[in-house]
Amino acid sequence: MKTVHQQVDSMSELLALLGQGGVLRGYAFCGLEFPTEAAECRFERCLFFGCTLSPFHYLAMGAECYVLPSLPKPYHTFRSSLYAPEELYDSYDPATPESFEECYDTRVYRHYISTGKECDSIGETFARAMHDNSISVALHDMLSRYPEDGVVAVMGGHSLARTDAMYRTVALVAKRLTERGKLLCTGGGPGAMEATHLGAWLAGREDSVVDEALAVLATAPTYKDSGWLAAAWEVRERWPRGEEWASVGIPTWFYGHEPATPFASHVAKYFDNSIREDGLLAIAKGGVIYSPGSAGTMQEIFQDAAQNHYATFGPSAPMVFLGSDYWTHEMPVYPLLTDLVTRGKYNALRLSIANEVDEVVAHLL
Repeated sequence: MKTVHQQVDSMSELLALLGQGGVLRGYAFCGLEFPTEAAECRFERCLFFGCTLSPFHYLAMGAECYVLPSLPKPYHTFRSSLYAPEELYDSYDPATPESFEECYDTRVYRHYISTGKECDSIGETFARAMHDNSISVALHDMLSRYPEDGVVAVMGGHSLARTDAMYRTVALVAKRLTERGKLLCTGGGPGAMEATHLGAWLAGREDSVVDEALAVLATAPTYKDSGWLAAAWEVRERWPRGEEWASVGIPTWFYGHEPATPFASHVAKYFDNSIREDGLLAIAKGGVIYSPGSAGTMQEIFQDAAQNHYATFGPSAPMVFLGSDYWTHEMPVYPLLTDLVTRGKYNALRLSIANEVDEVVAHLL
């Protein structure tokens, strides 16, 4: 008999269930500390992920109950929600730059490097896999609040400077789309990715506020510059995000030397880069915008093209190339793809190219 487990990840939900008494069947409990009275119930076909349990709770477990405790790691093995920037940068103080070294994100990255990107410890690889699975569950829970074509991804170079005209263009595109109800997603790092989340962060305000924010960020144009994070924190404090606007960054500790953008409202950070890369393109059923980038962006273009060609995740999503000169001359991918479509080598690709903010928005809407 197949059991579809209903996830319970808050104490209020747990206490409400316990108040019903009797047999609780088919639940997945995540990261909860079970009170004493839980032992008065009976559990069947339940999963317990990273929960705090006493011997009495084990006695209350009946058929097909499974317990996976949290492992002692500097990261949370089982999570019930996505990260927030405040959690990743929990110890950061803009007035003390060296405090970055004590942040949760930095601590986890140090552990990741010390145990090895290609780790041979089964305990560590198991813990990473459980962490990434819980992130995927939390991510898809958030995506379920949006229509399938409501998720748009932006790809582009991590080295794009805050002072570059393209950075402003990407920010304004993201701002417009967020205001039209789209959920913007990126790889969650600096450059074009950060520009996307900045635009979503400032949604609902006048465009002039974007220029004011860019003036603050210009003091540290790239993530390699001293003051990069402090400038972002100043923007966050001067222009707090409206609760109705959201965006999702999907970074990875595989590229942990690049800091996660502090402008994403939600962060789905993974250990496994392959899950992150394929998954980001898979969820972007509302389209993908390609701003100028190099090898990583090129990889994403052809990976996206393959997904659309084979309809791997449903109907083909729009592929919008931002920057006609770049994509037709410097990196002539656009004419190559259009030629391949014309000759029947690719099917169902929905290609367009644009330079202006309104053009990009029109192609996607």
